[in-house]
Amino acid sequence: MTVDGIMTREVVTVAPDTALSDVRSQLHTGGFRHLLVVDEGTLVGVISDRDVLRALSPFLDTYNEEHRDVRTLSRPAHEIMRADPLTVTPGMDVEEAAALVLDHSISSLPVVEGDELIGIVTTKDLLRHYTNEG
Repeated sequence: MTVDGIMTREVVTVAPDTALSDVRSQLHTGGFRHLLVVDEGTLVGVISDRDVLRALSPFLDTYNEEHRDVRTLSRPAHEIMRADPLTVTPGMDVEEAAALVLDHSISSLPVVEGDELIGIVTTKDLLRHYTNEG
């Protein structure tokens, strides 16, 4: 089977200047763990929920919160994203994609065809594939 058969096609993207507060909100309301950062139609990065947690002040929404903690919410996506993400094509074998995820300790792979972003494969997609196959 190829990546095309298991990838998620409805991909949520943000611009590089999107504020961290908006990124956090989109992840929360969308119920997913990755956002792709696109600049003028070109994939430039990936932001995971873990990247967001690392970028936020631990004092947000606490008694000790200060103005500098709230300011972390205005950081742009390009400051917290992982630039130049590893990508796959829709025709790649699922086993190859799974090996990339394991070898690079990542949890998602944007799917591109030429310069066009067409989907994403996550560990959840891979697990779903392997548990349905077995």
